[in-house]
Amino acid sequence: MGYMYLSFAIVGELIGDNLLKASAGFTRPVYGISALLSYGICFYFFSLSLKTINLNIAYAVWAGIGILLTAVIVFLFWKEPINLGNILGIFFIIVGVVILSFYGEN
Repeated sequence: MGYMYLSFAIVGELIGDNLLKASAGFTRPVYGISALLSYGICFYFFSLSLKTINLNIAYAVWAGIGILLTAVIVFLFWKEPINLGNILGIFFIIVGVVILSFYGEN
């Protein structure tokens, strides 16, 4: 159940991030307020996931998957460029998530 809650938190973060981008620095209030609501939902589900998943594992998975999917969305939807440094950085974050997932829990 914890990983289901964590996946809801990740989706909430992705929605919030993109709504924040769409808000254009809160000059479009509907998007800005929607982003804040999305983040609230995100943190609610993240807190539920922490009942059964260790914080270091949950946060690593959340950050790793969030960064990877955000990069894909940014490239496809917002048409922002991605360079080799971005790809290498994301790769090493994912490697860190995998290492934590296998060795982080005692």
